[in-house]
Amino acid sequence: MGHLDHAALGWLTPALSYVMACTGAALGLRCTVRALAATGRSRRNWLVTAASAIGTGIWTMHFVAMLGFSVAGTDIRYDVPLTLLSLLVAMVVVCAGVFAVGYGRDRGRALLIGGLTTGLGVASMHYLGMAAVRLHGDVTYDPVLVGLSVLIAVVAATAALWAALNIKSPVAVTIASLIMGAAVSSMHYTGMFAVSVRVTPSGEALPGATAMQFIFPLAVGLGSYLFLTSAFVALSPTAGEREASASAQRPVESVVR
Repeated sequence: MGHLDHAALGWLTPALSYVMACTGAALGLRCTVRALAATGRSRRNWLVTAASAIGTGIWTMHFVAMLGFSVAGTDIRYDVPLTLLSLLVAMVVVCAGVFAVGYGRDRGRALLIGGLTTGLGVASMHYLGMAAVRLHGDVTYDPVLVGLSVLIAVVAATAALWAALNIKSPVAVTIASLIMGAAVSSMHYTGMFAVSVRVTPSGEALPGATAMQFIFPLAVGLGSYLFLTSAFVALSPTAGEREASASAQRPVESVVR
C-alpha cells in the first residue's frame, strides 16, 4: 500500500483551504440575507451570487487541500475535463439548494430539500474530483468513512441554509461561517482518510495535468473572485440602508418644492 500524505506542504494547505471554505460560506450567507430582503430580479441575482460563492468556496477548499496530497511511489496528475465537471456540479447543486430556500414557501420543507440536495451535491463534487486523480496504482475507499463524509456534507449544507434563513447580523454570520468552514474541511478530510492506494510502479507517463499546472492557477483565480466579490458585497448598500437614504432625501425634496 502506498503511504498517503494529506499535508505534504505542511499546515499551509489545510489552513488556506479552511480560509477559502470560510470565505465562500461568509459571502454566500451575506448574499442570501440580501436576497431574502429583495424581490424580483434582485433576489434572483443575489441568490445566483450566493450559490456561486458557496460552490466556488467549497471547490477551491477541496483542491487547495489536494495541493498537499501525495502518495509515496507515484506521481499524481488530474484529468482536466473531470476536474472542471466537479466545479460545475458544485455550482449547479448549490444553486438548486439556495434557490429552494430562497423561493420556498414552506421554509421547513425547503430547508430539508435544499440541505439534502446541496449536501449530496457537495459529496458528489468531492468524489468526482477524486475520480479525476490519475496515479500509478488502484484507489479504494472505506465505505464507512465515505458514508460518514456524505452525512457530514448533508448536515453542513443544511446548517448553512438554516443560518442563511435565520442569521442576520454580521457577527453571527462570521461565527456561522467559521463553523461552516470547519464542517466542510471535516467532510473533505474524512473523505480523504477513506482513501487507500495500492501503488503499481510504472515508468509510463501519467495522463492529465499536475496540480501546479492546472489546479493552482484555477484555485488562485477562483479565490480572487471570492475576495473581489466579498469587497463588492461589503461596499454595496443593504435594503435597510437604501430605505434610510431614500427617507432622508424625501424631506429635502419637499423643502425644495
